[in-house]
Amino acid sequence: MTNASAMLTALGDPSRQAILDRLSTGPLSVGQLADELPISRPAVSQHLKVLKDVGLISDRQEGTRRIYQVDPEALAQLRRHLDGFWERSLAAFARRAARTEEHDRSNDDDSDH
Repeated sequence: MTNASAMLTALGDPSRQAILDRLSTGPLSVGQLADELPISRPAVSQHLKVLKDVGLISDRQEGTRRIYQVDPEALAQLRRHLDGFWERSLAAFARRAARTEEHDRSNDDDSDH
């Protein structure tokens, strides 16, 4: 599994998506995230561990709290992965459309005879 695939797997959970969305506006502590989300503080901590393990977020100690933030390079890597997926999908669609057009043109030529 590539790191981008691991990131996408981690983001398959709606709570992790919500956490990443909150962190995209700026660094937050576990308590601040738990105050904003309909899940318990221990659940937030578990989701943060998953997001940190795949590299989407990082943390730092600030007094007695850990502050979490999005890793911009990880998001850039994920974006490159999705851009590549999108470009391959568009190329496949273009090839399919060209074959269909060629097939239709060939059928039109046959019906003229």
